[in-house]
Order: sequence, then C-alpha cells, then structure tokens
Amino acid sequence: MTTALPDVLPASGLPADAEEHDVVVIGFGIAGGCAALEAARAGARVLLLERAAVAGGTTCMAGGHFYLGGGTAVQRATGHDDSAEEMYKYLVANSLDPEHDKIRAYCDGSVEHFDWLEALGFEFERSFYPEKAVIQPGTQGLMYTGNEKVFPYRDQAVPAPRGHKVPVPGDTEGARIVVDLLRQRCEEAGVEVRYETAATNLVADEAGAVVGVAWRRFAETGLVRARGVVVAAGGFVANAEMVAEHTPALGSKLFPLASTYDDGLGIRLGASAGAELKHMDEPFITAPFYPPSSLVKGLIVNKDGQRFVAEDSYHARTSYHVMAQRDSAAYLIADSDHMDEQTMPLVKFLDGYETVAEMEAGIGLPAGSLVATMARYNEHAARGEDPDFGKHPDWLAPQTTGPWGVYDLSLGVALYAGFTLGGIRTTVDGEAVRPDGSVVPGLYAAGACASNIAQDGQGYCSGTQLGEGSFFGRRAGRHAAALSAPV
Repeated sequence: MTTALPDVLPASGLPADAEEHDVVVIGFGIAGGCAALEAARAGARVLLLERAAVAGGTTCMAGGHFYLGGGTAVQRATGHDDSAEEMYKYLVANSLDPEHDKIRAYCDGSVEHFDWLEALGFEFERSFYPEKAVIQPGTQGLMYTGNEKVFPYRDQAVPAPRGHKVPVPGDTEGARIVVDLLRQRCEEAGVEVRYETAATNLVADEAGAVVGVAWRRFAETGLVRARGVVVAAGGFVANAEMVAEHTPALGSKLFPLASTYDDGLGIRLGASAGAELKHMDEPFITAPFYPPSSLVKGLIVNKDGQRFVAEDSYHARTSYHVMAQRDSAAYLIADSDHMDEQTMPLVKFLDGYETVAEMEAGIGLPAGSLVATMARYNEHAARGEDPDFGKHPDWLAPQTTGPWGVYDLSLGVALYAGFTLGGIRTTVDGEAVRPDGSVVPGLYAAGACASNIAQDGQGYCSGTQLGEGSFFGRRAGRHAAALSAPV
C-alpha cells in the first residue's frame, strides 16, 4: 500500500485513434453504478471500470439501509409524518460542517430518490421495527438509525425514522440485491462494464481539465479519452499507510469494514488532479452494545466512574465518545431486570456483583464514584428525567435490582469496527473542487471517495453511505453526461 499520488498523464499522450467514451466511471459499487446508469439514461456513451471480477465492492457488505425521508411511501404507510424541512433541520444540526446546498438537495429529492430506487426492481417492505437495534433482524422496511430522538437533536427537528432497509433478513449483504439490479439496469441502458480492469492514472490537458483515464488489466494497459470521469472507487480503510497518516483512530484494534479495494486509490486519483480532500481524519467507529434493547436503559461510565454520553445515542455516536475517554475505556452497567449476557456476542460480559460498592471495586473505579453516579442516575430515572445528558424517557429505568452486570465496552476488548468518511471535496453535482473553490473540469467523485453528508462518527446515521452514494452518484452521472450533450 502507499500514500503516493499517481502521476497525471498529459493529454498529448493520447493517440489520435484512442478509444473514446462520453463518461468513464471508476468503480462499480452503489455510487458508481448509479452514476453510470444515470449517465447512460441521459444519452451518454458510458464505460465503467471495476478492479474486481464482480460488481459491488464494499456496498455488498452492507446490511442495506438507505437514509431517506421527507414522506416516503414506507413512512406514510407506517404512520410516520416527515417532511423535507424537518429532515433538513436534523441533518444540519447533526453535521460536523454542514454543506447546506447538499443537505437541501438530498432532503428535497429524498422521496423521488426512494421511488427511483424501487423502480430498479424491488420494494421496501411497508413495515416498522420499533426496537433499538443496529439493523432490523427481519425484513421490516423502516426504523430509527440515527440520533433523531436523542437530546439535543429532538428539540431541533421533529424526530422521524428514516432508516429504510431492503427486504432481506439479517444484518449483512442486504445491499447486494440493489447492486444486482443496478447491474441489470446498466446492461439494459447500454453501459459497457469491464471487470478486472483498474484505472491507474487520470489524463489531463494543459489547463488541468481531466480528459481521460489510463487503465490496466493484468499485463494489458490502455488509454481512454473521456469528457467526464466519475471516481467512485471507495474509501481508504484497507490502506494501512493512509489510515496511519490521516485516521490513526482506525488502528490495529479495530475491524475494518471494507473490501480489499478500499485502498484510497480513487481519493489519490482525485488529489493528483488538484482536488481538495476534506474530513480525512474522521472515521465511523462502532461497538454496538444492543440488542437486547433493554441494555440501553442501563448506564455507561468511564474509568472515573462518570457517565459521559446519553446511552440511547446511535451506537456510532456512543463509540465516538468512548474513544475520547481515558484509555478509550468504558463500562456498560445494567441490573438483573435489564441485562442478558447470552445475547451480547460483540461486547464482553465481565462479571456480576451483589452490590454497587462491590462492583465499583471489582472493576477498579475510584472509591465512591460509581455509587454516587448510580444513585444520581436512579433518582432521576425514577422520575423519567436525565438532567445530565437528556436521555429520552423511553430508555430511562432505575437500575436497582441486584445483582448487577458489567459489560466491557473498552477499545481492544469489545469488537469495534470502522471505515473512513473523508474524501474529495465536491459540489452538489459531484464536481471535484480545488482548494481555491474552482472545479477540476471533467472530474467528479461520489460515494466513499467523496466528502458529502456523512462527515464524522458522532453525527453518522446508518444508511447515509448508501443513501448519499446513490443520490449524489446519480447527480454526478447526469452532470457528467451533460458535458457531452449536443449544444
């Protein structure tokens, strides 16, 4: 692996008879597939290059959540009112550095995008999963996958569930159904797909406009002339050198949520042409401590015996705050009415204790710290209040029935997993942007290569990557196709 930028090849090196396409897309995940399909439907001649032998990439590892709202058919069918305006207010409040034009476009276009996805050839089930979970265990079509009901966000926008899951049971590979349908639709639209073919360099003219791509397939190499190039080749969590340079929090103690090809090549291609990179130091990290959802009613403390986050937060937000604690250590505590160690495969059950004082000493917390913290928590929970962190009353319950159980949420003990969120700075239409704010003509980025709505783990909502990757991939494909449209 490397952090080096590929050389940009001069346009003068393109032979007069070089193969030519209107749009070249690099990477056939959710973003690349949507970009290629929309470009082809807009009349462009499209070539899609994919390094692997099959389509999908990291997309096929995903459970299949799309973060959508504004009044989708599933929201309406399950009795959940939502509007583009409330979705916009929530995403702005929940973003590290909100790009208002992108958030507005995403929210205003969310219902249309929902309909477009279903038109690929599937339907989200018109059902709601009410429990606290990382993903629905069955085929339920909707659940809360963010911090909409968590303080302070619930006071800044009307909460609504927006995690739309494809109708595939379980928590892995659900998104494959969408990739398979994209592959079929791309074939119907005339997209030429070349597998086991890697883009190696961008080709640019003297003004810096990207006008082509160099590729390699085993020992064979070649050049393609193009009016628009869409980079959609994934993130960089599988590149140890890039992770060490940009996102050291994703170190050896975490399981990378990635395919072999999430090596940052697409991001480095963009940077080689002068594009600015944003939020490269921000990861998504999670150690899910539920189900069962009853555990959310317990409390999480650090090595000082103090609470530091509302326990009903989305698990990535909780993990974000765990990583900020001393030694990245934290403990989940629940009483006998709320714990169930048999269903916690990702988080280690340490032990059970007959008294709070015994538990405090058993896990090495300062004398009196946990006793005081639990007394305060229980006093307020009995009244349905949490003045310290604003935990929602639905998830408040006194932890007073002994014995008490302790689960170790510490980094290196619990199974933390993560991926990168940073990437190429883009416009709302996916154009790559330089540090001075000008666009790199002919160059686009989408999906995990680009920096869009998902910017940090604290504000992440499950389904944002698939949602924004497909949405902004479509916009990039349409805009790139317009470069070759007749005047």
